[in-house]
Amino acid sequence: MTTGDVLAMHLQELRRGTVVLACLQLLRDPGYGYGLLEELVERGFTVDANTLYPLLRRLEKQGYLASEWNTDEARPRKFYRTSPDGRQLAAELTADWHSLSTAIQSLPKDN
Repeated sequence: MTTGDVLAMHLQELRRGTVVLACLQLLRDPGYGYGLLEELVERGFTVDANTLYPLLRRLEKQGYLASEWNTDEARPRKFYRTSPDGRQLAAELTADWHSLSTAIQSLPKDN
């Protein structure tokens, strides 16, 4: 395994939880999968559809997202929104993220 492969693996692990938090925060306003995917990428979150859609289904199954189908348009779309439990989880994850960020900032740095 090359150094680049190892780095990519660790970056993927580091980013996995941030995508969960980003989805919970962004879906406070209802949105559908593809629109959410575009917004995540615009905001600097590296994620692809093969990762996002299973994540949305998992968060819905866990009760952190609610969904409904919009059939008013030519193509039906499933809209997701953060549930009250999802908002609570997002608040707790955000607080922990801030604590971790502070802890990381206190670590020695390479010069």
